[in-house]
Amino acid sequence: MDIALEERPNLEHQPQMMMKANPDPQNVVAIVPAAGMGSRMGADKPKQYLEVLGQTILAHTLDKLLSHQQITQVIIALHPNDTFFYALPQAQHPKLITVLGGGERADSVLAALQVAPENSWALVHDAARPCLTLADIDKLLASRVEFLQGAILAMPVRDTMKRANQKGEISTTVCRDNLWHALTPQLFPTSELKWHLQAAMAAGAVVTDEASAMEWAGISPGLVSGRADNIKVTHPDDLGLAELFLMRVVK
Repeated sequence: MDIALEERPNLEHQPQMMMKANPDPQNVVAIVPAAGMGSRMGADKPKQYLEVLGQTILAHTLDKLLSHQQITQVIIALHPNDTFFYALPQAQHPKLITVLGGGERADSVLAALQVAPENSWALVHDAARPCLTLADIDKLLASRVEFLQGAILAMPVRDTMKRANQKGEISTTVCRDNLWHALTPQLFPTSELKWHLQAAMAAGAVVTDEASAMEWAGISPGLVSGRADNIKVTHPDDLGLAELFLMRVVK
């Protein structure tokens, strides 16, 4: 993203408590931004409430997060007019709390960060990624030994990449060396993520995920290779894929 250097926060003059965060490795809070309406699915309800194998996409996602022993709390950001969530069995889980989300993903994540413990790690995961495995969560949490600044699950690009022109024609082939598909969860110290996300949004930066806010602040998150079946349900065809992956019951 094209953000001029002078527009970035001057990190040298930020409060030291933000620069020397020391989150408790045992305090991991999962954040699920679920306030989106999922219009690309063309359904009569938000995509996270479409059913796969007898329960909603969001229910599958929450089952994985709530069952992980190292996750102490799950905070879910909901649309103000959500009429579906409280019908889910997971809504009554003692580890789960809700907040009101916003118009953009970053608004919802920030709303959840406001109620998360300052000394925790924030593990942000898409509501519509129901095929996440406990093993990939373990892998990401273990990466904190190497990446103290935080890291994301990602997958190296395998296919040939093409850049299009405005006519929908190929303008060039993009070298795929060192290119990765960003996945979730994305894991960062809670206080630092909140600080940099607020600053990036205030500066008008384009924040498409949590890592982009950290990058904008001059931080280079780690990349942790994740599973290819950790798909995001975005289009109708994705429902069938999610069903196939979930049927494998991978732990």
